[in-house]
Amino acid sequence: MNETFMKEKPVLPLLLSMALPNVLSMLVNSLYNIVDSLFVARISEDAMTALSLVFPIQNFSNAIAIGFGIGINAMIALYLGAGDREKAETAATHGFVLSLVHGVVMMVVSIAIMPGFLRRFTQDEALIAAGITYSTIVFLFLVVNMVSLAFEKIFQAVGRMKVSMVALITGCVCNILLDPVLIFGLGPVPAMGIAGAALATGIGQALSVVVYLVVYLRTELPVRLRRRCLRPDAALDGRLYAIGIPAILNLALPSLLVTFLNGLLAAFSQSYVVVLGIYYKLQTFLYLPANGFVQGMRPLIGYNYGAREHARVKKLFQLTLLMSAAIMAAGTVICQFASGQLMELFTQNPETIAAGQTALRIISIGFVISAVSTTASGALEGLGKGAESLVIALCRYVIFIMPLAALLCNWLGADGVWHAFWLTEVLASPAIRRPSTSCSPPRRACTPTCGWCGKTACLWRILPRRPWCCSLTKPTT
Repeated sequence: MNETFMKEKPVLPLLLSMALPNVLSMLVNSLYNIVDSLFVARISEDAMTALSLVFPIQNFSNAIAIGFGIGINAMIALYLGAGDREKAETAATHGFVLSLVHGVVMMVVSIAIMPGFLRRFTQDEALIAAGITYSTIVFLFLVVNMVSLAFEKIFQAVGRMKVSMVALITGCVCNILLDPVLIFGLGPVPAMGIAGAALATGIGQALSVVVYLVVYLRTELPVRLRRRCLRPDAALDGRLYAIGIPAILNLALPSLLVTFLNGLLAAFSQSYVVVLGIYYKLQTFLYLPANGFVQGMRPLIGYNYGAREHARVKKLFQLTLLMSAAIMAAGTVICQFASGQLMELFTQNPETIAAGQTALRIISIGFVISAVSTTASGALEGLGKGAESLVIALCRYVIFIMPLAALLCNWLGADGVWHAFWLTEVLASPAIRRPSTSCSPPRRACTPTCGWCGKTACLWRILPRRPWCCSLTKPTT
């Protein structure tokens, strides 16, 4: 494959070729999440509640894997765009090894804290036992999951999106096929209940790793994992973490949010906790396809930024924003007119269905607006500007929604929590500025190597009074 295609191919076909495999794989992944939840819901509503309570820690572990992978992805793409293959391979090697370390640490910590974590939200010993059973098995596969996601980001960084698509779909299909067999039993396989759901998840992740290894060993790639690249490089590791840690926090903040909201909702009824868990399962069906375009955009922006193709960076961002908004608009329509049918997929409890209908209709009001923040975050991460991306996430998941939810639930009951979702998107959107026609402040001109400028105007500014376009290189006076 031509290694310079990311800066030579027309922008729209390039974005589609990179994004559509991700969109397909994300759709399959979201389908797996929903099907997995459907099988668990058939065990009992208590089993579904256990999954909802485990979700924050499970999501945090995934956030570490994906977030640090974003750092790997960005550094590889930036170095390849700049023509420094040696540095790109060093970034890939160091990132892969550090992912292994993260997996071991998170496996031990997550299993150790889970019993105490669950008892913060329920005193039902059956729920606690189900949660511990599920989480222990899932967390034993954390190292496998970390390796899988490190490979995913490496392949995406070099433009091999179809490989990551095949690996993810293979793992998801395996999980879906194993769910009924391991949960309910088949032939000589005993019924394992919620433990079977966890084991199916782990086996699916392991199969994805097998796919990556086969492709890696049998094909040529612009970047390889090299033993010689294991030599210490504190500066490079620092840059990986400088991008990865904000990305981790960005992805982990929903876990903090869910934990906070579960505490608010549990005071009204356990049904609302179930509704929140179901919403986040359904949400993946919308946000993951939109994130597929963001994932496709991220290495392209990084590569073209490294190659100083600033006009292409701006166009890539605009096209991705348009695609994401279209996906979220479709999700809004579905949630407004089919909320009851969606809830009935997960529960037959009339109280839970009624509460879920209201929740989906209210929350979906802010879907289209959220496309702006998610796309902006992805673009900033692709440019190695993780801290700026984190600012957007903090506005969405902490600064606005938590106080709003706590305040509104005192006035509107549980519905106040749902209203806090769309109000947060509205309040956070002013923090993100439209492209400007000149650098800010006007008395300063950007250097030719400015990360955001060049022949085109500033692509993106976050928060007034700070010219992020000039943050990578000092502006000339």
